[in-house]
Amino acid sequence: MKKLLMGSVLAASSLFAVTACTSVGASTDTTATNSSSMQQQHKGGAKGPFLQLNLTATQQAQIKAIMQSKGDARKNNKESYKAGRAQMQQQMQILTDSTTLDTNAVNHLADQQAAQTKQRIISQIQTQHAISQVLTAEQRQKMAQLKSERQAKGRQHLENRKARGKHQQQGM
Repeated sequence: MKKLLMGSVLAASSLFAVTACTSVGASTDTTATNSSSMQQQHKGGAKGPFLQLNLTATQQAQIKAIMQSKGDARKNNKESYKAGRAQMQQQMQILTDSTTLDTNAVNHLADQQAAQTKQRIISQIQTQHAISQVLTAEQRQKMAQLKSERQAKGRQHLENRKARGKHQQQGM
């Protein structure tokens, strides 16, 4: 169950990293033309790593439409998702509190969770694919580079947290 949950979290975080995280390794060039150009792009809807891809107005509009569609679908399913999640948590609590473990019920619950995770991953990949098709080959390459840099930074952050945790445990 932990692996499934971690897979869900990892899949969700990768989508957010691609679509909404802050840019890494941004240029520090503060010339007036570059700064105003970036502000105009940001006002036009481009966020995070998209600012570094020099998107055309058409590309920005297409990506905005893709993200808007994704957001609308999420809003439409929000209540049913919450209700399903609450029901699943209640079922988990019932299984946890029971005197004997019903392995069939546990397997059924795990299958439901896996199906939901599968659907989220499919949706995320479809969104990423649709955005990728809007980008040029050069922009896709730049996006991959930015993603790689963000992942490396995340790994470094995790290693630093682990090292601090070990250091704090040794001090106790």
